[in-house]
Amino acid sequence: MTDEFSTPASEAVIEEVIASLKFDTAGLVPAIAQQHDSGEVLMLAWMNAEAVAETLRRGRACYWSRSRQALWRKGESSGHAQRLVEFRYDCDRDAILLLVEQTGPACHTNRPNCFFHAVRGDSVQVISVPSSKELR
Repeated sequence: MTDEFSTPASEAVIEEVIASLKFDTAGLVPAIAQQHDSGEVLMLAWMNAEAVAETLRRGRACYWSRSRQALWRKGESSGHAQRLVEFRYDCDRDAILLLVEQTGPACHTNRPNCFFHAVRGDSVQVISVPSSKELR
């Protein structure tokens, strides 16, 4: 993954996007991260206006951590960053889709993605194992 983002959004576009998004009463909007080339859905997180702006400026996914009440720059401590390939939002302007280039596992459990519980018949199955034994 490259650290550089070749085409950051202009401040005018960032302001336009933030003004058009419909944030909830907590000032958040859900954001789905999807691997740009395979289509694999990696994770769901939340973004506030500041996280949207930083993501569009730097070209790396930045979210809002509801538990820490702080910006969460994906990969800042783990190295498992997400380079932004494309920023999209839906027709209702209340959900974001980030097409990203994922480095390493996307999930904090060291799995490739966060969607590893599958309902199959009358059971729930774990369909992915962590890439290492240590869970964070």
